[in-house]
Amino acid sequence: MKRRGTPEADLQRAVVQALRLALPRTAIIHHCANEVAEAGPRGAKRQAILVGMGVHAGFADLMVLCDGRILFLELKAPKGQLRPNQRAFRDTVLAQGFGWALVRTLDDALGALADHGFTARITSPARRPAP
Repeated sequence: MKRRGTPEADLQRAVVQALRLALPRTAIIHHCANEVAEAGPRGAKRQAILVGMGVHAGFADLMVLCDGRILFLELKAPKGQLRPNQRAFRDTVLAQGFGWALVRTLDDALGALADHGFTARITSPARRPAP
């Protein structure tokens, strides 16, 4: 089901569904809900509580754990830009040797699996070897 005005959320649902099909059943695909959508003082208070509980600004939208590998996926609409805290998160996890990928399409997500050595049951049509 596609909702109007939520391109990143629509993409994220599609990516999660595809990853669940592509990866072994033992894989963990996790979304860290690290933002509070509520505006005003109440939202600010809730966000402060979450930060105190370990929420990390800029954390990737999805974390994939499978066969001893970790891959962070940051999902963006076609014209979406990384915020400074998202760039800092990317740089930090890459410096520590973890995988990170910017995902704008379903093919980007499946390609990221291949690029980072994940064994998948399905692959991106754009990245399949020629017969």
